[in-house]
Amino acid sequence: MQHLYKIVFLFIIGFSSQAQDLLTLENAVKIALENNYDIKIAQNNAKIDATNNSLANAGMLPILTANLTNNNSQLNTKQTQGDGTVRELDGAKNMSLTYGVGLDWTIFDGMRMFAKKEQLDLLEQQGKAELQAAMLTKISDVYLTYFDLVQQQQVIASIDTAIVISNQRLTTAQNRFTIGKASKLEVLNAQVDLNSDKSLLLKQKELFRTTKIKLNALLIRDVLTDFKVAKEITLEQNIVFEDIKATAQKQNPQLQAQILSKKVADLNLKQVKGNRYPTVRLTSGYNFTRSEASLGFITQSSGQGFVYGITASVPIFNGFLQHKNEKAAQYQVENAGFLLEQQKLDLETQLATLYASYQTNLALVQVEEKNLEIAKQNLDITLAKFKIGTITTIEFRTAQQNFVEASVRYSNAQYVTKLSEINLKELAGTLKLN
Repeated sequence: MQHLYKIVFLFIIGFSSQAQDLLTLENAVKIALENNYDIKIAQNNAKIDATNNSLANAGMLPILTANLTNNNSQLNTKQTQGDGTVRELDGAKNMSLTYGVGLDWTIFDGMRMFAKKEQLDLLEQQGKAELQAAMLTKISDVYLTYFDLVQQQQVIASIDTAIVISNQRLTTAQNRFTIGKASKLEVLNAQVDLNSDKSLLLKQKELFRTTKIKLNALLIRDVLTDFKVAKEITLEQNIVFEDIKATAQKQNPQLQAQILSKKVADLNLKQVKGNRYPTVRLTSGYNFTRSEASLGFITQSSGQGFVYGITASVPIFNGFLQHKNEKAAQYQVENAGFLLEQQKLDLETQLATLYASYQTNLALVQVEEKNLEIAKQNLDITLAKFKIGTITTIEFRTAQQNFVEASVRYSNAQYVTKLSEINLKELAGTLKLN
């Protein structure tokens, strides 16, 4: 009987491999990383943060501008000189032209520019942490969907095996009816049970197809792309809670992003406090000037050369806004601290819960594996007795259903254990992305 199970399973897998290409988990992850829209958006957001992280955005670099001012007028002018002489001119033209380059450089602003640059560094790191989180979340979805397909494939194999046995039962019942050792009712019952198995197989195959569509959608490719998956689910059985907890505290993307958010809030407070200090700016430039007047002592003048200067401003009173702004920034720092502690607690809670499930499910896998072995032995014995007519069809059907149910429970126990394992690794930031 055990040979029969192996032959049926190998036949199913062999037939599928002729029409489909094997999609390994590694290839599925690679395709998702290359194609998935959520990951692409997260990558672009990280690039935006990196682009914004510059000395210029921090206000540490000078600003160089080109300037041009051209003023013209045409007036009816009347001038009275000091000696009483009156001069008049209708349509007197006046022109003033200034052009050149100017430099404006803030050389001190209460250290705000340095805090801003450090904040930009942190925002870039935060963008990388958010990208890592997006990648882990999406790749975790790929993992879970892939192993769901593996589990469903195993269920299909178990139902196929049951159909082979139901066909044998129907043939035996027909032969027994032909020679007068069984009633027509036994044949009809065997046919009904066979049809029930076929119906169950059709439903399971439909679920298998829809899950394939889901995985194809995650990989951003034609949802009708056909493929086959691995035959077995391999479980990691040596995960230690303290080890994965320590790793999660160092690598969990959400926790790292919250740590960075706390630092960003601290730097924002530092920038607000910087408004209490003087601001010193250096100005410089090189200008060309030209002016013309139709009436006056000087009818034309021009000049060129350097201009330079320094300005300083000290805030004295702004309606208590400085104090209020600092208070608001301090509250933001406190909130960021609360959120960080909450994130740590949530992470530890999730890890502890998932690890408990992981341990329980590992034990269930062992139990269900033994149950499956017993169900196989029971079915072998029952089938042999049924062929010689020493047990009823009800007893045979019960043994057959027990075997299928044990197979499904064993596959499901492996899958659920794998879910716990994947979720633990996602939280720890150790899920393989290549």
